[in-house]
Amino acid sequence: MRPLILLCLSLFSSLAFAGLDPHLSRFAPYLDKTWRGEFANSTPERPMVDVSRWESALQGKAIRIRHSLNQGEYEGETLIIWNAELGQLEFFYFTTGGFYTRGVAQFDVDGFVATEQVTGSDEGITEVRARVTLNQDGSMSQSSRYLKQGKWVDGHSVTYYPVE
Repeated sequence: MRPLILLCLSLFSSLAFAGLDPHLSRFAPYLDKTWRGEFANSTPERPMVDVSRWESALQGKAIRIRHSLNQGEYEGETLIIWNAELGQLEFFYFTTGGFYTRGVAQFDVDGFVATEQVTGSDEGITEVRARVTLNQDGSMSQSSRYLKQGKWVDGHSVTYYPVE
């Protein structure tokens, strides 16, 4: 019985991503999952826990990532698309923090790198560079650097695990 269930799940998974734009297909391992991560600088006094949901959107023409830090203290939503004019992945990130970003992403062997321009940051951040990696153990690592007031500074570092 178990092999039959696994076969059905595998077929369903294949069908679910069959409608995904081919330019977005490398996101398939991230999709239809909820990821939970604790920031590297999280403390018991000031926990920093992020929960994000990755899914296909707009009939497979986009990837949607919604995340919530500390159960709604801060939230953001990203849409990733293939921009044929640019010939690359482009994304838009909107936040409850009053700023938004627009950027591009490129895949490499382990994951992808995103570079984004920030609009409306009260902290003086104008650019962000982030790296997202899928790890051998099924976790996802994310780290970033910010161009803040003209200087590059370390941003956040988080390891996410899929939530059942």
